[in-house]
Amino acid sequence: MRYAHEVGKVRAAEQALMARLPEGTLMRRAAAGLASACARLLPHVYGARVVLLVGGGDNGGDALYAGARLARRGAAVEAVLASAKAHPGGLAELRAAGGRVVNDAERALDTADLVIDGLTGIGGAGGLREPYAALARRTAHVEGVVVACDVPSGVDAGSGRVDGAAVRADFTVTFGTYKPGLLIDPGAAHCGVIELVDIGLGRDLPDPDVVSPWPEDLGVPRPEPESDKYRRGVVGVLAGSERFTGAAVLSVGGAVHGGAGMVRFASAARPVELIRQRWPEAVTTVIDPRPSALERIGRVQAWVVGPGLGTDRGAETLIEAVLRTKLPVLVDADGLTVLSRRRDLLYREAPTVLTPHAGELARLLGGGVTREEIEARRLEFVRRAATELAATVLLKGSTTLIAEEDRPVRVNPTGTPWLATAGTGDVLSGLAGALLAAGMSAIDAATAGAYLHGLAARIAAGDPIDPAPGLEAPISAYDVVTALPAAFRTLA
Repeated sequence: MRYAHEVGKVRAAEQALMARLPEGTLMRRAAAGLASACARLLPHVYGARVVLLVGGGDNGGDALYAGARLARRGAAVEAVLASAKAHPGGLAELRAAGGRVVNDAERALDTADLVIDGLTGIGGAGGLREPYAALARRTAHVEGVVVACDVPSGVDAGSGRVDGAAVRADFTVTFGTYKPGLLIDPGAAHCGVIELVDIGLGRDLPDPDVVSPWPEDLGVPRPEPESDKYRRGVVGVLAGSERFTGAAVLSVGGAVHGGAGMVRFASAARPVELIRQRWPEAVTTVIDPRPSALERIGRVQAWVVGPGLGTDRGAETLIEAVLRTKLPVLVDADGLTVLSRRRDLLYREAPTVLTPHAGELARLLGGGVTREEIEARRLEFVRRAATELAATVLLKGSTTLIAEEDRPVRVNPTGTPWLATAGTGDVLSGLAGALLAAGMSAIDAATAGAYLHGLAARIAAGDPIDPAPGLEAPISAYDVVTALPAAFRTLA
């Protein structure tokens, strides 16, 4: 896992460590890591033109000390001071190493091979003021590599919120631990490649607030030699209607390719017929919307309910019947709309996974919360939803977040903007439901489902690891279904 800590905890850990070290040691450790990373990004340090954007805080000091190290290796280092309160020790060391302070920021940036953003640090909140904002905007037009020190200026380190101008870095060197805002959009989109530099905070850091998994963290079950379809997990899917049939095909596809030992699908006659044609391995049942309908479907180990089901009284009856069971349930799409008016159905002992996008979560929370507010403060609202709704909440979007009460929020590191197309959420619901049926906990199934779903989309669109901008191809939801086996193979 990549572990991220809120700003207050990072500050407390830094203070505890600094109390045991000679003055200035921590800043010099950070500067050494920053300078080393910058040196690797330059073809040649000797003769390279390096520009430091220096604010009045500790990040400005980090940049100055790093600049001094690069200057001693032969780089031509110039510092642009955005504040009269630049770190005195760092400034003196830069000058002693041959670096200089310049006033013409435009000229310096025009000729820079590398720019170090040391304008603001993890304590920055709210929009950047001038001249910080103007310098942040100007970095978007430099030809050299832009390296952010700890966190790109203008990005809220605790949440990823961006209010106004912000540096968009090619590379971010962060110190001691990740910060949540580096992993969550819109802030994550400003970071580029992130490198963590160990400055010795380890034993002083408490439990993380946010985590992001590596493939080896997912724990996806693998069939054993003695496995059969029942041991691998039977997932029941209630999706689709006479009017909305595609959601049924896609959610069952996600479950079939999500490792389920068996998929039991139940719905109206038309979607059942389509499932029989497209997914003949699924066991299908035509049902009417009545509480006793589940008795005809057969034994399952988890339920997926909602995609394309509709929001009328009949759909509500089926959703209520599923949520009255003692089995894990994943609710998506139309099911979430029903729950926005029937939140009482969420008071249950068995695990419940909700997979809303921001608009659906706004309806679930009510109280005048808007989609725009949720998009701007995703971390805050996914935590609130997990508590208020007594469920595991997977908030879909440019950064998918998974939350349970009193646990670190999980951030999904995979995905592509091409996922923003109709039906991909239905695929995710079937996939995560299959993992639930296989015996994974609610938060683990949601985490692994989001990871594999995002990776399958990358595979379908182009490069699965680091898609080059402009070289990916548009994808459909069905493309994600067919790429799931390749996504699973990457976990071997």
